[in-house]
Amino acid sequence: MSVLPLVFTSGWASGINAYAVVLLLGIFGATGLSDDVPESLQRPEILITAGVLFLCEAVADKIPYVDSVWDSVHTVIRPAAGAWVGALLAGQSGSLSDLAAGAIGGSTALASHTVKAGTRMAINTSPEPFSNFVMSTAEDLGVAGILTFAMFHPEAAAIIAGVLLLAGLLALFFLISRIRRFLRRRAQRREEKRLAARVGQPPG
Repeated sequence: MSVLPLVFTSGWASGINAYAVVLLLGIFGATGLSDDVPESLQRPEILITAGVLFLCEAVADKIPYVDSVWDSVHTVIRPAAGAWVGALLAGQSGSLSDLAAGAIGGSTALASHTVKAGTRMAINTSPEPFSNFVMSTAEDLGVAGILTFAMFHPEAAAIIAGVLLLAGLLALFFLISRIRRFLRRRAQRREEKRLAARVGQPPG
């Protein structure tokens, strides 16, 4: 059986929470629930590192504006993780070349990361913080649920991930005005901080 559906699903999930993907896949492999997980993802140091970083993301991802800063930092990390996991999965199965799997996993992760980061920018234009918590929790549960489903029904999970990715991209298109408002507010705050710092400096 081709590993392509699992590569696609793990790439989509990596764009949302790469540490959860590494942690879950490692646990699935270490507990014997799946034979498709490479041993390199099951190593204790990988699981511990992924677990600690997952906890950090679980907190940062639920705080308004902090979540967008976290997303900015992970613009490279999430696609890279998606490519790395995809290549490892392909190497484990031998049904898909490592290069092709890395490209699929990385590009899918980049697309889903773009949806996540853009959606958070739009949400951060709202004055109340509760929506950040709700969205972050829904993302965590969605990643865990679909990735678990992919272990047993990879084709069906890939279809679900594809539909969610397409829906997210369409939603992002309609949220462009809110995203622009978020970027204007962030630029304004930076300018205010810069002016405040200049005013606070002693005359030279």
